[in-house]
Amino acid sequence: MKNKKIALIKARWHQDIVDQCQKGFLSELNNDFEVEIIEVPGCLEMPLMCQKLSETGNYAAICCTGFVTDGGIYRHEFVAHGILQGFINVQLKTGVPVLSAVLTPKESFAEDGSNPDQHKFFFDHMVTKGEELADACMETIKNMERFK
Repeated sequence: MKNKKIALIKARWHQDIVDQCQKGFLSELNNDFEVEIIEVPGCLEMPLMCQKLSETGNYAAICCTGFVTDGGIYRHEFVAHGILQGFINVQLKTGVPVLSAVLTPKESFAEDGSNPDQHKFFFDHMVTKGEELADACMETIKNMERFK
């Protein structure tokens, strides 16, 4: 296997929740790979970082995690669509798999912490999403190896 590195790009927006995905990802990942963790301000910055990393030829896969909610200047549907399209474009252009554990709650997320049960649900759920991301990453790398 040529590339023994995996990049994990994570958004700092809602960092306490996103960090849980990293925790699950690292706990589940096969130890055959070195993981480089790259933080970006938010999810909109992920596709460009994916492209830059994939162009180096140093990564077997690039995994992304973030938490996109309504609020601020963008609706979560626009952000989610844009970043997922960016991920697809990068992997089709470069041949490096880009996997996503970017969650977008369909209900309004209480940014002010006024719904502690909702926060706890996503905080705990992101560990599972991280584990699933690691499993999908390993399976994808294994499948990609068949075509080298």
